[in-house]
Parts: sequence; structure tokens; C-alpha cells
Amino acid sequence: MYSISIQIILFVSLLFVIFTWIGSVKASRLLYNQNLERLHRKASKLLFWSWFPVIPAAAIIGAIVWMQQSMDPVFWQDRVFIQAPLVVVPILTIWVVSVPKLIKLRSLTKQNLAEPGAAIEPTIYHRAASPGLIIPFQMTALGALTALYFSLVPPVPFRWLEISIPLTAFVLLTAGLWCRHQIRFKQVSKMEVYVIPTFWKRALTMVGVMAVVAGSVYYLFMLAMNNSQLPAEIDMASGTHDYGGQAVTASMSPHKHGIEGTNGSSAKMVSVADLTGPREGTPDRHFTLTAQKKTVTLSSGKTVDAWTYNGQIPGPELRMKEGELVEVTLVNEDIEQGVTAHWHGLDVPNAEDGVAGATQNALMPGETYTYRFRAEQVGTFWYHSHQDSQEAVSMGLFGALIVVPKVETLQQVKDITVMTHRWKGNTFAIGASDQLERMTIEPGTPVRMRLINTDDWVQQKYTFVGTHFEVAAIDGTELNKPGVLTNTHVVVPTGGRYDITFIMPERPVYLNVGGNRSSGILMSPDGKGEIPELPQTVAFDPLQYGNPTSTPFDANSRFDRDFTLILDNKLGFYNRNLDFLYTLNGEVFPNTPMLMVKEGDLVKTTIVNRGNVEHPMHLHGHHVLVLSRNGKPSTGSPWWSDTLAVLPGETYEVAFVANNPGLWMDHCHNLVHAAAGMTMHLMYEGVTTPFSVGSGTINHPE
Repeated sequence: MYSISIQIILFVSLLFVIFTWIGSVKASRLLYNQNLERLHRKASKLLFWSWFPVIPAAAIIGAIVWMQQSMDPVFWQDRVFIQAPLVVVPILTIWVVSVPKLIKLRSLTKQNLAEPGAAIEPTIYHRAASPGLIIPFQMTALGALTALYFSLVPPVPFRWLEISIPLTAFVLLTAGLWCRHQIRFKQVSKMEVYVIPTFWKRALTMVGVMAVVAGSVYYLFMLAMNNSQLPAEIDMASGTHDYGGQAVTASMSPHKHGIEGTNGSSAKMVSVADLTGPREGTPDRHFTLTAQKKTVTLSSGKTVDAWTYNGQIPGPELRMKEGELVEVTLVNEDIEQGVTAHWHGLDVPNAEDGVAGATQNALMPGETYTYRFRAEQVGTFWYHSHQDSQEAVSMGLFGALIVVPKVETLQQVKDITVMTHRWKGNTFAIGASDQLERMTIEPGTPVRMRLINTDDWVQQKYTFVGTHFEVAAIDGTELNKPGVLTNTHVVVPTGGRYDITFIMPERPVYLNVGGNRSSGILMSPDGKGEIPELPQTVAFDPLQYGNPTSTPFDANSRFDRDFTLILDNKLGFYNRNLDFLYTLNGEVFPNTPMLMVKEGDLVKTTIVNRGNVEHPMHLHGHHVLVLSRNGKPSTGSPWWSDTLAVLPGETYEVAFVANNPGLWMDHCHNLVHAAAGMTMHLMYEGVTTPFSVGSGTINHPE
């Protein structure tokens, strides 16, 4: 309903501008009708037209009232206090001021029409030229245009300068029009017989006005476009620093080269390049990933021109045990754009995070880079390149990363990784299979299916039928005492992972992805059987699923930092391109906020989605605990997430402990959004980075 409301406001605001603009032109040109019958007819039409703006205005106000009654103030404050008055007040002015004058004008023309051949009296021209008749219509058009501007460029968070400039322009233009019509009104009042200016004179005047307007718009357009161009080199530690309610002291400055200790000594800043995993010791696991272009064949025989790790799609599954020391050697064979390897969801030391321009330089063809980290978390993760990640992931530079418990269970579990991806040409595949997969599984076997959604801007729907199941884990974290589910589908956001578990029955079971019955996984005792019918299902909701258990903190804890992130859309420029931008607190990178913390802080973040599309927010290096959604507390199993889908109109409260020092990306994992500037950073005080991004560097993380 929220998405529908903001779409109504945007679409109807455009209609409102058109209707009011037509009315303003009709009102201004009443005076140019020298035929009494024509003037009467035009006055009647304008009186009828006075109703037209009321319809879209009512729709806009209705949507705003619904928001005001149903949503938190952050969703409607600007609409109630700015847009609504711009719509309502001018409309009321038309009906209070203009309409009575129109009725009187129509009455006078009707009386004169009763006398055949009667000329238009000067008093009638006098009334047709009245600023009180014309200005409310023109003010309504200007108000509609200003309200549309605020719909396209919402003033969130409130910045008085940004609000006052359009409002001042509205007031000045209204005042200018009043002066113009007041002058014309006086001129008409002095004439015994009003003479309409020639067409060419009016046309030249209009052309002059349009030239001034067009020149002003062009100047502002070019100024905004040029100001949006990204610098050739950007320090990832730059930007607006938000300390989450903490008073800022000199020692907290991110550019300070020394930090005063408690005894007055100066401690040196730490570079992200020094925040590495274990450098010494023989690794328990060693993997080599070679990034290379390759034409690969899917199960149907279709071929895909892909960027691959080790010549396969997905890249090789990296499987390791909890606590093992892991070494991964990345080789770039021929990817000209450069590559990295980012361990999505695995909270590794900062230098091992694999983000070009933040924790390392991109790896160019012929270069090699080694990552070392200890696998501390058990769960389902994945890896992908974080250099030109939008294109790199789309082209195939990704793979699964699985960390299993140190102590294996006595009962053998059938472990199935379900990595879904849509390739160019709209070919959907699970792993390298773009057809229905059949698996033979003995009845009574415990099965774990690891659902990994790699697609960009897709909330992937997984429907499991044939037996009951449980959601065992979300984003690599086990749930506590999960409940039994039937007739339920699971929606996994871009970059998210859900593990489902079940006991194999003696009949076929089926995992459907995205509603397409020509693909998916059919499991049966003999590898045969028919695909079951898909029942009506409800969406799985983690908020109250499973049983609560103790956590290091909860919603009642005392938080050291308290941040607010408002996700929204606005029309604007990004790197000289005009588009609908996806913003964080009203800004795009590099002007987005830098969340500043110090090690050991307990951090709370309120995430509000005012926009009209979902945003899977991904914080690197940390998992957040969901405290509430839309004011309702999380009462089930603790819900830890690293890729949290925030839908339009939703508000999440999440929290985490700042226990992994570094400079961490925090961005929307709809990678097309991140590439358009919806990215920011979490930075620990006392940390610096020697890396940078920009057109003058090789680093382009998104």
C-alpha cells in the first residue's frame, strides 16, 4: 500500500501540473476575447475547468492522509508540511477568490448578450483583467510544479536551505506574476476601449520569457551536471562523518595522524592494510582461484560467454571446517577490468575483505594476490569479485563458500548447494543447470539445502513442496529451535542465504525457484517421479519464527552509537548522468554518511525505506541483530543478518558490536543501485586506508 501511495502522489502530481497549467493559460487569456459571446463561453469553460484540478488534488491529499494515519512521521512530514499546502492553499484561493469573480464576469456577459450587437463594456474587460481572477490559477500551477519538484527531489532529511530555495522561487514567481497582471490591470482600467496586443507582439513577449526561462534552466542543468562529476581520485575515508550522537572531539577526527591515549600518549593510526589475517603458519586449506574468460556450457547445451573462477560457473565451492586457517591465491588471467575476491557474509579481518579501493587495489591481468583468514563462523556464504561488481557478478565471478562445524554429526546429511543465477539472454540456472535437476535420495536421509541468491535486483522466491521443512539458518547463522513449515515459500534477497532442512520422505519432493516449473530440483528415492503441483503458499517471516534465546545484547541495551539511515529516491545527477538516484540520507557516494565507531561500541541503526523499491542492505565484516520491524519486536529465534531486505515503507532497528576494526563497505546489494551511488562506509576511529577509488585509479568496487 505504501508503494501504491507514493506512485499515486508522483503520477497524479504530474496530472495536477498539466491541469493547473491549462487553467492558468485559460485565465490569463480571458482578456483577449473581444467577441462578447466568445468571452462568455470562455468564462463558463474556465468556471467548469476550476473543478479539474480538484480531482488530482484530492487523490494526492488522500494518499498523504493515509500515510499520516498509517506511517511514522519520517514517511510523511515533508508531504504534510510542504507538498500538501502547495496543493491545497492555491486551490482554495481559486474557489475563494477567482470563482466568485468568474461568476460575476459570466453574469455580466450574459446580461449584455441579451442586447443584440452589444459591445463589450470596459467594466467587463476590467473584470477579465483582474489579478484576483488570474493569479490564483497561475499560483496553483506554480504550486503544483513546486509540489512535483518535492516529489521528485524529496527534502529528506530536512535541510532548510534545500527546502527554502524552491519555496522562495515559488513565492518570487507568484509575486512577479502579480506585479505583471497588476500593471496590465491598470492599463486596461485607463482604456475606454481595450485593444488586444497584436499576435506578433504577444508571441515575441512569450518567446522572450521562454528564452529567459530556458536559459536559466539550462544554466542550472549544466551546473548540477558538472558538480555531479566524480573526482578522478577519492579517498575512501572522506565524506560526511556521522558519530551516531557522540560529541565529536579532536581525537576522533578520521584525518588525525595520532590519537591521544588515556595517559596523554599519542597512538599511531592503523592502516587497513595492516589489519590482516594470520600471516604465519601452514594453512589447513589452500585454494587457487584463477579469474579467466571462458565460454561455458549449461546442462541444456546452451553456451554462455562468462567471466569465471577456474573456468567454471559457478566458481569452485570452497568448503572448510570451523577454525581452520584458509589461504586463497587469486590469479587474474585475462579480466581487463580487474578482479578481487570478497567473502560475502564471512566476517574476515579487514585487509582480507577483497574490496577494490577500500582494502586492496584491484588485481589486474597477470597479477596474483593471497588472502589468509581463519574460518570462525559456521554457515553458508559465497564469494564474488568486488571490482566492477555489478558486471563481474552478472558475468559469473562468484562461487559458494561453506563452513561446516569442527565436529561432524554422526548422522550423514545430504548437503545440497542451490546457487541461482540469471545469465545474459535471460537464461536461468541453478549452478550450471538450466533444466530440471533430478536427485536420488534415500528415504529417511536428513537433507540441508543451501539457498544462495546471486541475481541483481531480484527477490528470489523458493517454494518447497512434498513434505514439511524448517528454515535452519539465515545468512550463515543457525536459528534456535526452528518450527515446522508447510505451504510456505521463502524469499531470499539479492546476496542473501537461507538454509532449509527436511527428512527425505518416500515420495518425491520438489524445490521450485521463481515459479518456473521447467527448472528446479526434483528429489525422489529412485530419481524418478512427476513434479508435484505447487499449492497456494504464504511468505516465510523470520520476525517471530523459532524460539528466543540469549544474545549479547537486545533492544533494551544501552547503545554507544545510534544511527539513522533513510533510503529514498530522487531525480538528480550522478557522475554527469541524469537519473532517479537511490539515496542514503538524501545523498549518493561520495557524499553519503561515514558511520564512525570505535572498537567495542554497541551500535544501533534504524533503517527506513521511504523509496519505492526494496534495498538489500549489506554491511561488510559484521552481522546485525534485527531488533524490530515496523515497530514490532523480533520475538522468535535471534535473527542475525548481513544482507537485510528493507522493503518500501519498512523500518528496521538493528544492532551490532563493533568488534572488527577497519573500513567497511555498507551498501545496497542490488548492485545496480550501488553502482549508481547507494554505497557508504562504516569506519573505526584510528583507522586509515592507503587505497582510493575514481576514474584516475584502477579501483571501481561497484
